[in-house]
Amino acid sequence: MRVFSQDESRFGLLTVRRRRLTAYGVQPVGLIQHVFEWFYVYGAVAPTTGERFFLELPYLNADMFQLFIDAFAQAFPDSLNILLLDNSGAHTAQCVRWPENVRYVWLPPYCPELSPIERVWRDVKDDVAWRQFPALDVQQNEVGDLLCAYEATALQSLTGYAYLVEAINALCL
Repeated sequence: MRVFSQDESRFGLLTVRRRRLTAYGVQPVGLIQHVFEWFYVYGAVAPTTGERFFLELPYLNADMFQLFIDAFAQAFPDSLNILLLDNSGAHTAQCVRWPENVRYVWLPPYCPELSPIERVWRDVKDDVAWRQFPALDVQQNEVGDLLCAYEATALQSLTGYAYLVEAINALCL
């Protein structure tokens, strides 16, 4: 049995802004790109092992989520896989068909801080903050490279909330 935290994140050509250090009274300066093209990365990370599965898709809806969970089930066919999910409309749609080896547990509504994978999205967006990309495919390649570069130990460190790891270990005994 494996337990994964699952969520989606939108990436696009609109510049990701973060705080900047400046001298007292000096306004931070940064170039902003106002281009409204984007893509979504669907992801699942196991907090106890750092195993991961990411899939880039063009939209966030129930049909794309179905593509994700079908591919996810094929990536981990030999185990029962539990997904910790938020209450997104894409996740709760009645048309979603759950594969035999995938089960779900709903997180409380309006609590993104409980989803460990949110820290992965923040880390990736910190890496692309204040950067302008000439085209969407360039950014897709960059985000893909960043996600592939994560080692299992780094993902464990980002997503391994102590209370969650203890609960998963108790469940899997």
